[in-house]
Amino acid sequence: MPITEPHTSGNALFSLGFRPFFLMGSVFAIIAAILWTLSYQFNLPILPDTRLSNVHWHAHEMIYGYVMAVIVGFLLTAVKNWTGIQTTDGFALFVLAGIWLLARLMPYLPISNALAAMAIFDLLFNLLVCVLIFLPIARVKQWQHMGIWARLVLLFVGNLLFYLGLFDLLDNGIPMGLYTGLYTVISLIMLMGHRVIPFFIEKGVGYPVTLKHYPWINVASLPLMLAFLITEVYYPLPVYAAVSAILLASIHALRLLGWYSSGIWKKPLLWILFIGYSWIVVGFILYALAYFFNINLLLAVHAFAYGSVGMMTMGMMARVALGHTGRDAFNPPFILLPIFLLMLAGSIVRVLFPLLVAQYDNAWILLSQLLWVLAFMIFTAVYFPVLVKVAQDKK
Repeated sequence: MPITEPHTSGNALFSLGFRPFFLMGSVFAIIAAILWTLSYQFNLPILPDTRLSNVHWHAHEMIYGYVMAVIVGFLLTAVKNWTGIQTTDGFALFVLAGIWLLARLMPYLPISNALAAMAIFDLLFNLLVCVLIFLPIARVKQWQHMGIWARLVLLFVGNLLFYLGLFDLLDNGIPMGLYTGLYTVISLIMLMGHRVIPFFIEKGVGYPVTLKHYPWINVASLPLMLAFLITEVYYPLPVYAAVSAILLASIHALRLLGWYSSGIWKKPLLWILFIGYSWIVVGFILYALAYFFNINLLLAVHAFAYGSVGMMTMGMMARVALGHTGRDAFNPPFILLPIFLLMLAGSIVRVLFPLLVAQYDNAWILLSQLLWVLAFMIFTAVYFPVLVKVAQDKK
């Protein structure tokens, strides 16, 4: 059962990890997308220091800014639920959130070595998160969660590689850091999706259903993902990466078939997670097609980033915020349906439309950017009171 806060009065923003990080992440998703749209469509500079290009800033801040905020908010809340030990809250949570925010703001402050300051705060945030998630897990010896913790460590490594590349201390550090981050997040979605999506479906469709589980997929997925990461990012062997992608697409498509139940389409909080996970399969298929048929590799990247990561993070924020504030996650606000449809439309426009009608590529990108911004603006407006006000009593 989710742990909820006591019914008190006043502001509750720093009472549980999901509150500040979901709020900051959602607001930042809007700001970052608007800045990137202005840059991409009108060639406006994003940063005063051009050592960090607009493209690299966009990719870095969506992974290590927005996505990290959602991951940290989720894990600080989930680890408390798993271990029964209070995770970071109160003033300590305020400081942790402040460090994340300072990393985002540093490039814009009128100080010397602003990018170095950004790197310091950003990497400090990653390290603190690794420590704060590890301690309660170790205290109760729930070593089954160490796979999640290992992915947090890998995200720190990826961020470190990015900054080493940015400051010319490592050749190809920037792309290695960005793709390490993206594929680690995809790996985390695979792991957490296996834990929560079938559980949510079985409990949420409103009728008895037993989904199919294939334990061997867990065994096969990790080495295949490692093989893909190594042969795609660290020691490029394109044919091996493409074969790994095909195998990953196949086994995760089988997993999705086992999870499928027609009742999910009546429940937005279920189908957004199911479709979000499905974009992983699409991403690996597009990656293989990029190798064998020379289509644009960025379509695969955005299937992962916009389709899977975007929809999964929004879906999890929507559900966790309801469930952990005493609200009814089985009867969510109706407004979630159009919000999720906007995200779905944006991912289709960004990934599939350029594949089918490539001559309007720039228009599809602009439309997908606008759909992302609109979806997150409505989402943030709806969830702002949920995140800042105290929990309700469960009815």
